[in-house]
Amino acid sequence: MKDKLRKELMRERNNLSKSEAMEKSNLIKKRLFEMDEFKQASTILFYVSYDDEVHTHDMIKESMSNGKKIIVPVTDKEKKKLILSELKNWNDLTHGAYNILEPRRECIIEVSLDSIDLILVPGIGFDKHGHRIGHGGGYYDKLLESATAPSIGLAFHLQILDKINVEKHDIPIHKIVTEKEIIYCKH
Repeated sequence: MKDKLRKELMRERNNLSKSEAMEKSNLIKKRLFEMDEFKQASTILFYVSYDDEVHTHDMIKESMSNGKKIIVPVTDKEKKKLILSELKNWNDLTHGAYNILEPRRECIIEVSLDSIDLILVPGIGFDKHGHRIGHGGGYYDKLLESATAPSIGLAFHLQILDKINVEKHDIPIHKIVTEKEIIYCKH
């Protein structure tokens, strides 16, 4: 069921033109940057967008120049988990696992999950209860399982579904920001 939905949503997301996706990503950035959780957070875990995800590259660069401490994930495929690394410089990134930009080995500065004030979560689909469909690796569910910081999903409005069937390992997020609204998830 999730696989079929995942493919459908990815196809819809891929149909957005580059300029449309950037325009919507900029609206999402504006909404996110105005949120109290974002303003008050000094250490933020960003995902580094790839393919047709909500574009976070400009968000990361702007947050860095505004003095925020930026943390990005490094995928450990062997242990099927995310290692969290501080990002000091955009140029420290290179293509890593799954062709996603992540810090080069020599630039990894590991940080603990406890030191993070806000977690920004990618996804292919979300529902209003904070459930999400990711790429199926379970990396973010494992991370969110032990997180205390609020989690916010970034999504295009077309990625919002009425209901996602949940499995026991699925961890809901707190809010979702789209180009049209901020969704306060009801768990």
